[in-house]
Amino acid sequence: MERKHYNQEINMTDALMERINELISHYPEDKRKSALLPVLHEVQDAHDNWLSIELQNKVAEILHIKPIEVYEVVTFYTMFNQRPIGKYMFEFCQTSPCCLNGVENLMDYTCEKLGVKVGEPTADGLFEVRGVECLGACGYAPMMQLGDFYKEHLTEEKIDQIITDCRDNKIILHDK
Repeated sequence: MERKHYNQEINMTDALMERINELISHYPEDKRKSALLPVLHEVQDAHDNWLSIELQNKVAEILHIKPIEVYEVVTFYTMFNQRPIGKYMFEFCQTSPCCLNGVENLMDYTCEKLGVKVGEPTADGLFEVRGVECLGACGYAPMMQLGDFYKEHLTEEKIDQIITDCRDNKIILHDK
């Protein structure tokens, strides 16, 4: 399977580098790799919520590790995106409690409503639907994560309202 290459402008601002260096400072010099996860989060947040191969290589350079060590982490964790994604990423929990409470039907409903398939951004780049592993909120099933926040006890009506609120720019994605 051929992978599509996406171009991304790398913008390692002074503020970003200061934050990265502050994160690295929490670890001994010979354990810089330990800063990989928080550094990837900071770099992704500063680059439209995705990490190109070139950007991953830059992180490897900064941490003095091999690029493959970064690739292994980025491809393992679903919170790291390897391509441009929709601004509003609906990450539906797909483990047993959510499935037993109808999350699969809600994912289908959301995809139909947005005119996309799972893992495909809308043409305007506003939305994307993704299935993820357990988000640890089983008592609130069915649920999804949207940015840094959980949307719980979902129904079709709640999905409709979330989509409307996103389109009206009323949804806050991050608590920073």
